[in-house]
Amino acid sequence: MNSPKRTTIYDVAQEAGVAASTVSRALRNPRRVNAATREHVLRVAERLGYRPSPLATALQSGRTATVAMLVPDITNPHFFGTIRGAERRASAAGITFILSYTEESADNERNQIEHLARSVDGFILASSRMSDDGLLELAEEHNLALVNREVRGLPSAVVDSRVGSRQIVEHLASLGHRSLVYLSGPHQSWPAGERWRGLRGSARSLGIRATRLGPFPPRVVGGGAAADAVLVTGATAVVAHNDLLAIGVLRRLAERGVSVPEQISVVGYDDIFGADFCVPALTTLAGPQDEAGRSAVELLLENRSRSTTRTTDRRVMLPSHLVIRDSTGPAPA
Repeated sequence: MNSPKRTTIYDVAQEAGVAASTVSRALRNPRRVNAATREHVLRVAERLGYRPSPLATALQSGRTATVAMLVPDITNPHFFGTIRGAERRASAAGITFILSYTEESADNERNQIEHLARSVDGFILASSRMSDDGLLELAEEHNLALVNREVRGLPSAVVDSRVGSRQIVEHLASLGHRSLVYLSGPHQSWPAGERWRGLRGSARSLGIRATRLGPFPPRVVGGGAAADAVLVTGATAVVAHNDLLAIGVLRRLAERGVSVPEQISVVGYDDIFGADFCVPALTTLAGPQDEAGRSAVELLLENRSRSTTRTTDRRVMLPSHLVIRDSTGPAPA
């Protein structure tokens, strides 16, 4: 059951018969509004149950606001850049930054938001595992910005994995590969779906057979079963959901005596720290994760002049690029 819609500054303005800017001044800078108008606006706001946005109030009053970032796996190096970018931008704005992780669980995500709601003014959800409807419902009560997740009506900062996936397929096609397997991540993962759609569409246009397997845990430990599943297909190239899974695949292939890239090529996503240290060094899709974190904080800051809880649905799309290393090579004859 959806929560009742929160009263906005525009509702108060319409009921009071004044401009929204007049309501804002009456609530936040009362000396700029005559006493009669101020009292009228305050009575209407109280009757309608209006509550100002905590983030907007904090930023306008000079009080230190607090922003929380929730990530599904705090041990995944992929999130290090996003966290770093968000923390630096928050610090520059004088905002307290809190980090929490949800263990890949949509229920944990919702519970933590509800638990932190009284002390946090805005939430950044990185690779959220919640449903679209669940996020929209939460946005009625909380300031939200998404990273690497899109929901119509909510602000987001996203690295373009669709275009990046085409770069991967084009690279493999140039090496003579005619078949690839995509090792999918968690079924709740929005990037996993985007990556597969990009790979599948590009493979179809280039005449390459693409197969999807999984889901697999997006960690090194998931690479064993994933690699065994790939070998059954006979594909000459494998694209893993993320670098951790790809590194696990490399390890398992080495254990089974399968040479990379001579017998099979391996590609990952994210270009995490250490992707160039494994043997062979991993070909992977990179993106400006620091910038994604910074952009998410700025999306929350854009709400400082608004009094509605839900922020704009502006989307920041960031470019991706393929980093070619030793794990990809010509398709075997």
